[in-house]
Amino acid sequence: MAYESTEHHPAFEEYSETIFELEEDGIDVIQARIAERLEVSRPAVSEMVKRMSSEGLVETGDGGTIGLTKAGRSLATTIVRRHRIAERFLTDVLHLGWADAHHEAGKWEHVISPKVEEAMMQLLDDPTTCPHGNPIPGTGYAQPDSATPLAELAADQEFVVERIPEELEWETGQLAFLEEAGIVPGHNGRVLAIAPDGTLTVMVGERATGISEFAASRIVVTTEA
Repeated sequence: MAYESTEHHPAFEEYSETIFELEEDGIDVIQARIAERLEVSRPAVSEMVKRMSSEGLVETGDGGTIGLTKAGRSLATTIVRRHRIAERFLTDVLHLGWADAHHEAGKWEHVISPKVEEAMMQLLDDPTTCPHGNPIPGTGYAQPDSATPLAELAADQEFVVERIPEELEWETGQLAFLEEAGIVPGHNGRVLAIAPDGTLTVMVGERATGISEFAASRIVVTTEA
């Protein structure tokens, strides 16, 4: 099903999407986090939040938190959905790597029409997640009950990669590293060792890879019940 939304300036779409993704990753949505994610200045974020508030897209709360209104969430859902469908198309059909697909989808999300969105979903056989395992809004995806951060596993424990959150997608070089290492949704792995600093050494396929505590605490995996 294609989402309909009122036309908005691409900057409003970008900020709405960012707020949605920060919420999805469980990060407090304040101006500093938005500035970090979009790599813009705090004054620029402050001005944009004021503009979006006047348009009825966001509202501020205690402690400077920023939340989406009903209209803002509708806009964000549309953009996030189209971004993740575009990523799926770019990887599955055009065979781009994760990093390139993420970058290109950031452009496509602003121009995909409802008709094209619907056609892409039909061509892709109605996927429920982007290539990194993040839910495509409106598909009814439900995260498995056994889902847990990779960092919470013990040595010698086996897992299946479930999701690479948006927070890691924005870390320079992280997507390409994880794809190259086979840390991809659906791939099986096993924790080989855990270092004192929290670094995990995991075996995926025939390759052993070190995963930092920062990344391991965010990568979502599933385990045997």
